[in-house]
Amino acid sequence: MTAPIPAAANNDFIRDAIRRDNEQGTYGQRVQTRFPPEPNGYLHIGHAKAIVQNFGVAEEFDGVCNLRLDDTNPGTEEVEFVDSIKDDIAWLGYTPGVTVHASDYFEQLYQWAEHLVEQGLAYVDDQDGETISAQKGGFGVPGTNSPFRDRPAAESLDLLRRMRAGEFPDGSRCLRAKIDMSAENMWLRDPVMYRIRHASHHNTGDQWCIYPTYDWAHGQSDAIEGVTHSLCSLEFDAHRPLYDWFLEHLPLAGDKPRQIEFARLELTHTVTSKRRLKKLVEDGIVDGWDDARMPTLRGMRRRGYPAAAIRDFMTAIGTTRNNSVKAIEEFEAFVRRELNQTAQRRMAVLRPLKLTLTNWPTDENGEPVVEYFEVSNNPERAEDGLRKMPFSGSLYIEQDDFAEVPPPKYFRLTLDREVRLRGAYFVKAHDVVKDDEGTVVEVLATYDPETRGGDAPDGRKVKSTMHWVSAEHAQDATVTLYDRLFSAKNPGEETGEAMDDLNPDSREILTGCKVEPALAETPAGDVVQFERTGYFAADPDQPMLFHRTVGLRDEWAAQQKKNKK
Repeated sequence: MTAPIPAAANNDFIRDAIRRDNEQGTYGQRVQTRFPPEPNGYLHIGHAKAIVQNFGVAEEFDGVCNLRLDDTNPGTEEVEFVDSIKDDIAWLGYTPGVTVHASDYFEQLYQWAEHLVEQGLAYVDDQDGETISAQKGGFGVPGTNSPFRDRPAAESLDLLRRMRAGEFPDGSRCLRAKIDMSAENMWLRDPVMYRIRHASHHNTGDQWCIYPTYDWAHGQSDAIEGVTHSLCSLEFDAHRPLYDWFLEHLPLAGDKPRQIEFARLELTHTVTSKRRLKKLVEDGIVDGWDDARMPTLRGMRRRGYPAAAIRDFMTAIGTTRNNSVKAIEEFEAFVRRELNQTAQRRMAVLRPLKLTLTNWPTDENGEPVVEYFEVSNNPERAEDGLRKMPFSGSLYIEQDDFAEVPPPKYFRLTLDREVRLRGAYFVKAHDVVKDDEGTVVEVLATYDPETRGGDAPDGRKVKSTMHWVSAEHAQDATVTLYDRLFSAKNPGEETGEAMDDLNPDSREILTGCKVEPALAETPAGDVVQFERTGYFAADPDQPMLFHRTVGLRDEWAAQQKKNKK
């Protein structure tokens, strides 16, 4: 099953190009895309844009999108990453037409390489990588031909076969395409096609000791699969002439695929560089690739970001050719909007303060009476029904909801002021209990039994409604609060290195939180709204651990409103 296509019509340069191809019958009105990640790490929010783009385009045009693992670097790729990529794509709501590996095509790629050698369009170079790089020249400076560039085709073919047979050590030789060392496009300056690496591969084992480069494997893999439109992020724009050159010089069985580039996604306060993300993990700055502060899909999933919100955000920002940085607050607005519709409401007190109702009744045995109030599970969806919350004379409220000496414009509970307890009664504080250090540890109050359900029969009003939990029935929970992992809007922009902008206070762990009993039944991974506080996700592994997904305040809307003034 694939994710639903957004109702809004999609019109952009990619879809326009596909429509033109269909009108001209370029591919027989067939549309096939692919998502080709390298399995050397976990997918992040940037990959999500490519996933939504490739799968979304294919579905809109009644086509198919394959998952192709671009596994041409055996030293960095692992089965763990392969499995995680498959799982993340499924979580986002997409099902590939087929799942394949670039390594599935190694034999065909090699045969095509021999073809180019035989045609005098590729040669074996005996120089090391550093020397080859130095000979490339620079922009406006032509490169220098390799002394092996005019090596006879028969000799290069013999060496290539011996490279495959494992006769030579790593780095001693490579296969290069013979194009133009003076080309303005640097990628056309005799790019490397194969390098020697005596390393075991997660998919092919020890079958190969030469491995294709990305540029050699990419377009040819597209052609083998029958891809019609190869949708890539914008950094591959400069690679397109090489992509086309290879395809034009090969005996393809079918149509030549077409590469189209689009802008990648960047978010403020975020880095998506695999190198930097890996450093965060290896240096212990985060707890792992699925840490809820990470921009990986696994981290976002743990934090409670809904897959639907990610898809909707990617669709809303559209497809352009201009790279830009999107505000993370804009993304969070989509998360908040989705959760407002779907999340169950619950009451949780994160920093508890005891509230004792001194006039609360007792039963015939002298035990405090327990009442139950019906409250809505989700006011946005009546079908979610009501739940019963226990209420007694001993409660917990938030510490911030009481002030012995209130600051200006403070409307919550203070001495001799009446407030409403959500769905229950009006209460008025009359005294406090303090510890030896003078800190208030308990508030003494009375309740008005005539205000059951939250309204006063005489019509009097209060200026604040507060959440609460019954102390006798409360469950203990641990709650993790998050701030930005990077304090700078654009990490590294001013300091020169993104890691210098790490926020040392990106996480706060609260223990001893008091929550209503229903929260103990929250399924792992589900997100609920803690009333007046925010949206929180139940940890998938640890019971009664909740991660704050996003607060209730729409920061993006506030920014937009401010910008209009």
